Amino acid sequence: MFLNTLMRRNPRFIEAAMALHQAGEIPPNSYVLDLDTVEENARIFNNVARRLGLKTFAMTKQVSRHSGFCQAVMRGGIERNVAVDMDCAVACDRAGLKTGHLGHLVQVPQRDADFAATQIQPDYWTVFSMDKAREAAQAAAKVGRVQNILVRIQTSGDTFYRGHEGGFDAEKITQIADDIDALDGARFAGITTFPALLFDQDSGQVTPTQNLATLSKALRALSNAGRTDIEVNAPGTNSVNLLPALAKAGATQVEPGNALHGTTPLHAVQDLPELPAVLYLSEVSHHHKDEAYCFGGGLYIDPVFPEYEVQALVSGTPTSDTSALHPVDVPEYKAIDYYGMIDATGRPRPKTGDTVIFGFRGQSFVTRANCVGILGTGTDSPRVTTVENIFGQPIERHKGSTS
Repeated sequence: MFLNTLMRRNPRFIEAAMALHQAGEIPPNSYVLDLDTVEENARIFNNVARRLGLKTFAMTKQVSRHSGFCQAVMRGGIERNVAVDMDCAVACDRAGLKTGHLGHLVQVPQRDADFAATQIQPDYWTVFSMDKAREAAQAAAKVGRVQNILVRIQTSGDTFYRGHEGGFDAEKITQIADDIDALDGARFAGITTFPALLFDQDSGQVTPTQNLATLSKALRALSNAGRTDIEVNAPGTNSVNLLPALAKAGATQVEPGNALHGTTPLHAVQDLPELPAVLYLSEVSHHHKDEAYCFGGGLYIDPVFPEYEVQALVSGTPTSDTSALHPVDVPEYKAIDYYGMIDATGRPRPKTGDTVIFGFRGQSFVTRANCVGILGTGTDSPRVTTVENIFGQPIERHKGSTS
């Protein structure tokens, strides 16, 4: 899947990460980011989005809200983040990437509303209910702000992942807009859903969900009621190649996450403008029978594809050659991923301390992994910027000695 694409399209990144691990600069159980490539991906994406009149908010959760990632997307021209939860908002704000969109997918907790209104001050704040709208409005009014509110809408037949459900009745959108505007401290700004696009396994393409049609229908109703300048937030599987279709459907806001590091499902089956810029790095710990065990902690493979044979590059020297590939058995999600199990029956046999490189679509914020930024992967002197935890906070570690 993504490892093959990574080996083919960004081999120097793999080799730089291996070399830095073997020099003691990168600990095992780390998502590693090629920050130069992230910057260029952001620039490519943002340039197209701007030409189409789309606002771009960067999603950072997949790579642990890493401060270097935030700064790389800013250098690439993306000036705002979409915070999937309050932890994202705080981490990005600390890194200097201000919040464009808060409250979607995770609503702002009631007792965090004042903090969000005073400290985060998002451009747009999504709510799923009038209760949450009132909380946002009241918090904003206390500090003399009028908060732009997006409402999540839904109707029968729309697609939701289990545990993501919620939102206003799309058929009542004009009345909902009036109700939001009647709140002191709030202004109805637009509508949103998730997911607007999904990868289709059978066709190998990204296709619109009914949710996108629901947004378009609601937009027409609002326009017919005399409302103008309506924001239409349409997240889900964004990449450069899909932006024209979103703009045509009426979208005004897009939220790339995996696109910025080249790991949307479509990137696994097509060569898109965004290059792969993230990998997961581990290290061989020990052997048991015919398997070499590598450290886990971040082995969360986002299940956008049916189960497939996982492979990893395993080597004591930097390489992106297919001869270093080994099959790996990854623990089931119900188990704690203390280790991954590498097939050690082939040659060369993995050795203790060897670097292990995986390429998969991760969600590092739900793991206990580190996240590491690298600059200069295209040079002879790549370097680590920071090693951070899943909240975008630097980790102080003892640098290991090398022999």
